[in-house]
Amino acid sequence: MYKRILVPIDIQEGERTRKMSLERAAELCRFYDAKLFALTVVPDMGMPIVADYFPSDAGDKIVADAENLLHELVDAHIPDDIDVQHLVAQGSIYRRILRMAEKVEADLIIMPAHRIKLQDYLLGTNTSKVVRHAKCSVLVLRSES
Repeated sequence: MYKRILVPIDIQEGERTRKMSLERAAELCRFYDAKLFALTVVPDMGMPIVADYFPSDAGDKIVADAENLLHELVDAHIPDDIDVQHLVAQGSIYRRILRMAEKVEADLIIMPAHRIKLQDYLLGTNTSKVVRHAKCSVLVLRSES
């Protein structure tokens, strides 16, 4: 049923949430013999007002560091028999997730749910935006607590 599974990973999120997302993705990849796309999104340094405050190579360093951290997380939680592609994107989190889902032709996105805060009712979380706008199925994982 699913052949291409996208898992956005917040590399600054707690270990428990990252582990939950990656382990569930691994289970589904094994069950469906699917390919896993592990994605992390980092801030975009391209805006002149932002870029002026950082060295010119800061954006490249952020991407390289994020890619290294993503590889470490995937290596720690995804078995070697699962086909994984590591992806790093810059920009708006939910927009990059949606674009990457289309680019890799994902048929499932796996994302964690977070506790609702007051500002989420006004702005919406990245997960809720992905759920509303994704062209494929989205599995939202709730933690036990």
